[in-house]
Amino acid sequence: MTAAATRVSAEQYERLALAEPDRFWELHDGLLVEKPVTTIDHNRAMRRLRRRLDLQLDPSQHEVEANVARVRRGNASYFIPDLLVIPTVLADALPRGVGALEVYTDPLPLVVEAWSPSTGGYDLTSKLPEYQRRGDREVWHLHPNDRTLTAWRRERDGRYSESLHRGGTIEPVALPGVTIDLDALFV
Repeated sequence: MTAAATRVSAEQYERLALAEPDRFWELHDGLLVEKPVTTIDHNRAMRRLRRRLDLQLDPSQHEVEANVARVRRGNASYFIPDLLVIPTVLADALPRGVGALEVYTDPLPLVVEAWSPSTGGYDLTSKLPEYQRRGDREVWHLHPNDRTLTAWRRERDGRYSESLHRGGTIEPVALPGVTIDLDALFV
């Protein structure tokens, strides 16, 4: 992770992200951080997950984005999840046109990060807790090398339950009718 030495405001961050679209800038508690390049195992698992979600979700109800859209918590933190599922009603409500950065502030049904040597445990210690503070319904951490998926699901009381999956299928709680075969993701 490459962090800038100076703090920037949300407005400065959004201008920079739009001015440098080929770089994946995040804002972590006011500090610029460039999201690093990831490995083929990471990328293949994300492509396979995206394809499976796209095949099962109704495009009039949900959109699946990988490494493009941002989620925001407060004015000091913007993250680019490896993959997220967006209700179309939220996507349709965003401003359009030149100079509009795709940023979601409302909780999402599913946010996913995947392990890569370049991100190491950083996603687990820094990004995933922020997704939970945002209130995202379900947060996944895929580990392609260990062939595991850890899922955190938001309970009615606002706390998250955690489960570890080493294969088989998983059904995201906020996406009825969707089933993901984990063995097929880690081929």
